[in-house]
Amino acid sequence: MTTSRAFRPAAILAALLILFVGLAVRTWTGGAFAKYAGVALYASLIYALVIATAPRLLPWRAAAIALAFCWAIEFGQLTTIPASLAKQSKLARLVLGTTFNIPDLFWYAVGIAPLAYVDRMLRARASKRS
Repeated sequence: MTTSRAFRPAAILAALLILFVGLAVRTWTGGAFAKYAGVALYASLIYALVIATAPRLLPWRAAAIALAFCWAIEFGQLTTIPASLAKQSKLARLVLGTTFNIPDLFWYAVGIAPLAYVDRMLRARASKRS
């Protein structure tokens, strides 16, 4: 197994853990903390899914893809499509959101940066060993 492929199981496990924490934050907390922690965790989840899908991506590229995806979802909220889908499906509401919020653009980066950093450090350590 190549070094980069070894990151796929870890990324899948991280995605599941992030999903659990995100749902727990949403369930057991409220207010601004729940809002912005949820946004950051959503972005962390997207980063983990990008790495799980394409484990050979360099961390900065995976971060750029995850951030672009999150920003596209956020800017999509300027249309009526996410809000109308959210009325039909709770899953659509969780994935697409409903209301554009400028601070979310920052919080997406906050959620991605730590994972990209840890990913970079783990890859550097793995390449030193091989």
